[in-house]
Amino acid sequence: MSDWTSLWYVWLILLIVFLLLLCGVSASCIKFCCRKKRLPVETFPRHPCDLAGIGIDSDSTAHSTVT
Repeated sequence: MSDWTSLWYVWLILLIVFLLLLCGVSASCIKFCCRKKRLPVETFPRHPCDLAGIGIDSDSTAHSTVT
């Protein structure tokens, strides 16, 4: 069985994985705290939109000039 202290690359990989997990947990906590303390933003009032529809028959002059 080999000595764990001589396997420096295993410790390096474990350290990198630990740091990545620590950064992920820290970022999640910061994101959660910022979302909780943020003031509610007022949305723009919605105005009703007017929609105009024009029906064209196959017998209309507008349709016959286009085709």
